[in-house]
Amino acid sequence: MLYYYKTYPTFDVLGTQFDMAPSKAHTNLYKLSPLLYQTLVRLEMLPHREFKTPEELKAALQGVDQVIIDATERAYRRSQDDATQREHYSGKRKRHTVKNTVLSTVDKFIIFLGRTFTGHNHDYSMLKAELPPELDWFGELKVWVDLGYLGIGTDYAGDQFAIPIRKPRKSKNNPDPHLTDAQKAVNKAVSQIRIFVEHAIGGIKRYNILVHRFRNHKENFEDDVIGIAAGLWNFSLSY
Repeated sequence: MLYYYKTYPTFDVLGTQFDMAPSKAHTNLYKLSPLLYQTLVRLEMLPHREFKTPEELKAALQGVDQVIIDATERAYRRSQDDATQREHYSGKRKRHTVKNTVLSTVDKFIIFLGRTFTGHNHDYSMLKAELPPELDWFGELKVWVDLGYLGIGTDYAGDQFAIPIRKPRKSKNNPDPHLTDAQKAVNKAVSQIRIFVEHAIGGIKRYNILVHRFRNHKENFEDDVIGIAAGLWNFSLSY
């Protein structure tokens, strides 16, 4: 099973590697994956998949006073149904994808992994759907985000949001837009912290099942696999 997650072969190849019929390899994978998922839950390595209240988030952080938020996107098979196909199409990536929100600490430990959304959803819309702005999620936290989360400082309670400064748009009055040295220094400081969530995302994508175009058809399996990969990443940091 771990070999499958790491290399993402076809079931023909998987069966050949482990001396069993492809159909048996297929059956065993879907029997064993839930066991691994529950093991990671029991070891408290699986990221939280849902927070119902800010108090639950605070308890999960265990005294950590800053988090980094980002979204990860991965290739997904093209559906034969037009409506489903459009739902998964990412204009940014120019292909069919699924996405998840990731909250990590500066230690690269993934605290929260959002549920899997289709590719047409915006990063910030996903965050607002899972952590509604009406509740005080980040009032006592330092939060580091990228430009995909513009508006977070207005929509959410709190005054410790660190977001890069956007370069001005080119216009007739400003034909050569650029950032000042002070603004570049701010962006550099933000990127030096934000890189830790990028490392965490890179860690879960050591498993090629999240890198190659996802081709499994089992319901909700695309959500289970990224949860397992994130749990294995957290496990690797802890042991």
